[in-house]
Amino acid sequence: MGDSGGSLTSRSATGLRGLMDAVGFDDVDEAEALADGWQVSDFAEARPRSLGDLVRRTGAPAVMVTFLDSDIGFVEAVTPGGGTWEGLLNRTMAESYGIPLEQFPVEPAVTGALAWSTAAGLKGDEELIRKALTGSALFASELSALLSVALGIPGAQLPEPDDDEGDDEE
Repeated sequence: MGDSGGSLTSRSATGLRGLMDAVGFDDVDEAEALADGWQVSDFAEARPRSLGDLVRRTGAPAVMVTFLDSDIGFVEAVTPGGGTWEGLLNRTMAESYGIPLEQFPVEPAVTGALAWSTAAGLKGDEELIRKALTGSALFASELSALLSVALGIPGAQLPEPDDDEGDDEE
């Protein structure tokens, strides 16, 4: 069992990578532009206060998913007004790892996610948020992508289905 880094999504008028480096994220990839100033960037590690420090610098909400192996995602989100919420992605897999699910109750996470989305000036989809926080997937990154769409992040998209399964073409 090992840590597999994470992904951070925020709105920024400048490059997200430099800001992330400055507040303690390590091995930050170049940010991918989504839409309306929203960006997403992968990273190897984050210090405990990195997410809050980034939100203070940008003045914009941010959501971070830290992956355990590629199986589980720990979600943290912060708004400039101090609103926070946490969630867990891939609960069935998390339970098999021995992670106490009661530490990540679904209802407060759904409520927090909707409040975060509103504070970000977005329109969250409660049903999709719940699906992301309770669903199962082969990789937690699939649920992370669903969560981004559910939060209403402009330009966020679900991953393309893997059409290679069962193909015998050479």
